[in-house]
Amino acid sequence: MKIVFVIPDMPGGGTERVVALLSNEYAKKGHNVSIMLFAGKQTAYALDDRIEVISMAGASSGSLRIRLKRLKNMREYFKKKKGCLIYSFSTIGTGFVVLSTIGLSRNMLVSERTDPNSCDHKPYRNFFYRFAKVLVCQTKEAAESFPGYLKKKTVVIPNPVDSKGLPEVCRGEREKKVVSVGRLEYPKNQELLVEAFEEFYNKFPEYKLHFYGKGSKEKILREMAAAKHLEDAVVFHGFCADVAVQIADSAMFVLSSDYEGVSNSMAEAMAMGIPVISTDCPPGGCRAYIENGRNGLLVPVGDAHALAKAMESVAGDRKLAEKLSAEGAKIRGKYPVEKIAEKMLRTVQK
Repeated sequence: MKIVFVIPDMPGGGTERVVALLSNEYAKKGHNVSIMLFAGKQTAYALDDRIEVISMAGASSGSLRIRLKRLKNMREYFKKKKGCLIYSFSTIGTGFVVLSTIGLSRNMLVSERTDPNSCDHKPYRNFFYRFAKVLVCQTKEAAESFPGYLKKKTVVIPNPVDSKGLPEVCRGEREKKVVSVGRLEYPKNQELLVEAFEEFYNKFPEYKLHFYGKGSKEKILREMAAAKHLEDAVVFHGFCADVAVQIADSAMFVLSSDYEGVSNSMAEAMAMGIPVISTDCPPGGCRAYIENGRNGLLVPVGDAHALAKAMESVAGDRKLAEKLSAEGAKIRGKYPVEKIAEKMLRTVQK
């Protein structure tokens, strides 16, 4: 079976991580797999040597010429790969797939990666999503956000968790590290975490906050930390391909997003037994994994004080931290890559 993943680029991030996991799994099963990058040529994650990576064009930056070149290249490719299954992991990419396959047969699965209500171009999105055979959502709440004619196409499939590729649960003393993993961009709202960390740090000055990820907000976050005299307590690591190894012995993992599909880094942190704290953000991805007080802690979106108090609870209550670690690690093996990949394939082949 020929499977083509469509994604803007793969510089590192949650969606890119899922594409890499699924692509590797399909290649391992003997499928012919390609990853079509329609706006770049980076591949931050390790990929099976049998996977073809093709770049259709660079980032357009609004250029009509580059967008037309992209459409031309995509159309030529899909003409040669008649009958392929298309997995689009991008709203804009879905539009390019539809336009580049006008007059051609297409069998397309679209994976919605964020909160559908946060989309600022819903008419565009809804028009092109109607050409999908299947619309995969990560939560029921996300599926319910679409209009009826799209809701009929939805299937809820959670993100895979690559437990086999993760470090084992740390059984010794944990480092006094508060870790955040993800792009330093608007919806992640790391500013909230810096705000909460300032309050937390007043009671637990032995801790440091570590950011793993890169993005346009780094300068703002550095300036914010400096203004609060936290420059020695807030560490920026950039994107790290081996981030799981680097955070395995951390005291806690914190997700401060305003909205989030399902955070891969959060799920993997739980699987590694790192106590997890998250905002209860739409469309319910964190709530789908975390039972508040049992295997993680949920706090209201945008509430820095509540986030600080949750961090204090984990740092100041060893029994609670151990409970969150042990219960959180139970998701290890619950969302295996092979089962998620097979479910997606069966869904689009129906």
